[in-house]
Amino acid sequence: MTDSARIAQVERETSESQVRVEVNLDGSGVARIDTSVPFYDHMLTALAKHSLIDLEVEARGDTHIDVHHVVEDVAIVLGSALRQALGDKAGIRRFGDATVPLDEAVALAVVDLAGRPYVSCEGEPEGQQYCLIGGHFTGSMTHHVFESFALNAGICLHVKLLSGRDPHHIVEAQFKAVARALRTALERDHRVSGIPSTKGAL
Repeated sequence: MTDSARIAQVERETSESQVRVEVNLDGSGVARIDTSVPFYDHMLTALAKHSLIDLEVEARGDTHIDVHHVVEDVAIVLGSALRQALGDKAGIRRFGDATVPLDEAVALAVVDLAGRPYVSCEGEPEGQQYCLIGGHFTGSMTHHVFESFALNAGICLHVKLLSGRDPHHIVEAQFKAVARALRTALERDHRVSGIPSTKGAL
């Protein structure tokens, strides 16, 4: 396995947003986040902290219309940066899972860095998708963030809410569970020789 730096910087500019994301997969969870969407900043900071990915995000866009474009585009760029930083994936654990509580909310996340994108997000109570959290972020965006992130990262991601009532707690538990699952999957394991797949490629 290689010990080369797993760092990537990706930018994306459209008529709707301007996004720059930098990741260091072997960091300590340092986050510098400014998306202009405060609750999203909070969630991405938690993602960095609990995955131990150093994460820098700068984003601006047409939030006077809706925050959807900025939130989505950040997730797209973050996924692309993760894919780039992973390189050939030699020596990683590949799989990760975590169950994380936040008061009454409990979320489960399972990750496979297989290179085959797939997303499942289930278990949220009816009405969660319509909740406005932090004045800008709607509950429906959570699934969309995970979907955009996973499809662009090329990973398989399952997120299941096991229990929850408060909309903020639900989303935060989901993000933290994904972070902890990623932390395990991304880790280098010196017992792993080469690519962790019987096919020899991920």
